[in-house]
This record gives sequence, structure tokens and C-alpha cells, in this order.
Amino acid sequence: MGPIGIFDSGFGGLTVFRDIVRRLPQYDYVYLGDNARVPYGTRSFETVYAYTKECVEKLFAMDCHLVVLACNTASAKALRTIQQRDLPKQSDLRKVLGVIRPTTEVIGRHTETRHVGILATPGTVKSMSYPIEIQKFYPDITVHQQACPLWVPLVENAELDSPGTAYFVEREIGRLLQQSPHIDTVVLACTHYPLLYPLIRRFLPEPIRLLAQGELVADSLADYLLRHPEVEQLCTEGGNIRFFTTDNAMDFEGKAETFYGKPVKATHVKALLT
Repeated sequence: MGPIGIFDSGFGGLTVFRDIVRRLPQYDYVYLGDNARVPYGTRSFETVYAYTKECVEKLFAMDCHLVVLACNTASAKALRTIQQRDLPKQSDLRKVLGVIRPTTEVIGRHTETRHVGILATPGTVKSMSYPIEIQKFYPDITVHQQACPLWVPLVENAELDSPGTAYFVEREIGRLLQQSPHIDTVVLACTHYPLLYPLIRRFLPEPIRLLAQGELVADSLADYLLRHPEVEQLCTEGGNIRFFTTDNAMDFEGKAETFYGKPVKATHVKALLT
């Protein structure tokens, strides 16, 4: 038995983790951010898979039987390979989940026009993960994607309210909405973007629904544990949370509070492939 592992390439996954802890506070958790090798979004599928696999194995070594990839890039570029190639080699019960499926499997409940917009990093857009997954569940939905290459660095540099950030947020939303006048639901398909929620909402016409991933992933995880008691019984319940980073722990702590909503205490672990 052991904690639930939460992995992200950096800080963004903390917005999802925050909602998971709110929804399921009884469990023990370990959060691992691979900050030393961020960003993942500009790296190849092979590199993202290698880095993600290593961090998943690190969490397994910390007695995590269940790991959530709270990262859209890792979910898009590495999850399927890990599930199909690596998990069958495990001698005991190990599960790895992502953030894309919990979002795409419920999107049909939120759109009436059947036109959905995706705001994401260039890597996630290029992977086509959201259109592919949405089509599996809802073949009648048309997906429109817009890459937002500058949003993540703006968030990580605490430029949440600057005129420059407002310009780029308005620009990308405009480019998305130009693709179709029928979009009635927009998904924030990057875990950094919830910090821009008020600004995005300002430039997004009011009738359009705006969905962040955190609550959707938290609800999906709760449902997964309910449907898989063999996994749930391996997750310890003590309400303990530990944070690890492959970069400088003090630097991590300085930025993590912005994403997690409260101060955190982190420990450095080595990134073996660097």
C-alpha cells in the first residue's frame, strides 16, 4: 500500500492536484514535478516518453500503485505507450491515468451546438489527442484547436494581469473563435491556463462555456477508485502530502504556491537521464 502519485513536467499539474485533494482529501499523495527538464511541450514524443516513464518509475519506487499524469503533454505523448508497453511488465498491480480522457469523455454533456474549442500548448495541439479522443466518444462533435505558445511562460513569470498577457489572451481567443461561429464550449487543455481563467473569461463571449480540467479530473479519479476497489484498497488514507522536484527545491516552493493555492515544502530528487 502507498500514496497516490501525481506527476507533472513542472508546476501546472498543481492546479489539477489542488482539485484532486479538495475532492479526495482522505488519501496520501506524492507530487513529483520534473522542473529540471521543463518544458515538455517542445520535445519529441520519444523524449517525453523517456522522461515521463522515468518519473513514473520513480513514483512506483515511492510505493505509489496509482499514478496520475497531471500534464497534458505527458498524457498526449507518453500515456498510451506506458499503459500498453510498460505496465504489463510490472509484477504487481500498477495503474497510470492521464488528464485527457477525463476531459474528453464528458465534453458531450456541455455542448449543444456540437462545436468545441480547445486552447492548448503547441505540443498538445500537434499531437491531435483531443480531436482523436473526442471523436471516440462523440463522433458528431467538431473540434477546433488553437495553440497558445506564450501563455505558459507568461503564467510562470507571474504576468497574470499585465497588458501584454491580455493582448496575447485576446489574440488567441479571437483566432479560435474565427474558426467557427458555432463554438459554444471551450476547454482549457493546459494545466497552467486556470490561472488565466478570469482574463480568458473576460475575452470569451458570455454564452460560451469555459471548462478547466481540475474538477473534471478529480471527479473522474473519484469514480475510477469507486469502480476499481482492487486499486483503491492499495491507496493509503492519512491525508499526508509530499512534494518532490527534480530542480531546486526552494525555487519550486517559491512558484508552487501560485499554482497550488497554499505554501508547500518540497524535496529535491535527481533526474537520472540528465
